[in-house]
Amino acid sequence: MTDPRILPLEGVENFRDYGGYAVGGGRVASGQLFRAAHQARATPADLQIMAALKLATLVDLRRPRERDNDPSLRHEGFAAQVIQCDLGDHAEAPHVAFLRETDLTPESARAFFLDYYDKAPFEPRHLELFGRYFAALAAGDGPVLIHCTAGKDRTGLLAALTHQVLGVHADDARADYLLTNVAARVEQRLPMITEALEKSLGKRPSATAVRAFLGVDASYLDAAFASITSRSGSVEAYLDGIGADAATREAIRDRLIV
Repeated sequence: MTDPRILPLEGVENFRDYGGYAVGGGRVASGQLFRAAHQARATPADLQIMAALKLATLVDLRRPRERDNDPSLRHEGFAAQVIQCDLGDHAEAPHVAFLRETDLTPESARAFFLDYYDKAPFEPRHLELFGRYFAALAAGDGPVLIHCTAGKDRTGLLAALTHQVLGVHADDARADYLLTNVAARVEQRLPMITEALEKSLGKRPSATAVRAFLGVDASYLDAAFASITSRSGSVEAYLDGIGADAATREAIRDRLIV
């Protein structure tokens, strides 16, 4: 992994800076916006790297059951504001149920993700978490980390919305989303994850299906923004609806564009 945005941690996948992009009037600050998978298997060295980031806010997009299954590890002196949400039931994550209950073909995996991204922007938990995130981003004065379990779907959507607010070009926003396919070490982890799934599920998924669950596809993000536009009228109207109004968005730009 040679992309300078990626922090090559040992036990945390997909950890990277989603700032630094050129925008009208300047550039999004680097070292202020980070995204990642969960930190339950962070090594001592990983925790030292995270401590050096001096995070002010951490947004955990996971469901309560996910947080219970993989509790976050923290470095000594961790003092960041943690934003999380217990809204809704304590059911397992949808992708876990899908893995257990379906045929795990490439076609079913793609259909699952297109449906997931269509609904994800309007999931009540996400509406609350995204709104609180943007409020913290406008009011805060230090680096932010957003993460879910794999750091690719919920996290990818929220990062893309942030890029929209900041005026990042669509091509750069899409490239940042797709960088998961490198940062999450999809090809390297494929055999190990396939074996683990076969052991736990009693059936062997295709490599294409597993690849779909480890990585991302641009059509998924397109589905989310199409859903936002269809249901809200525009991305701006959607943001207004979650409390990230024009004044909040301007405060975010004032803070992060240098």
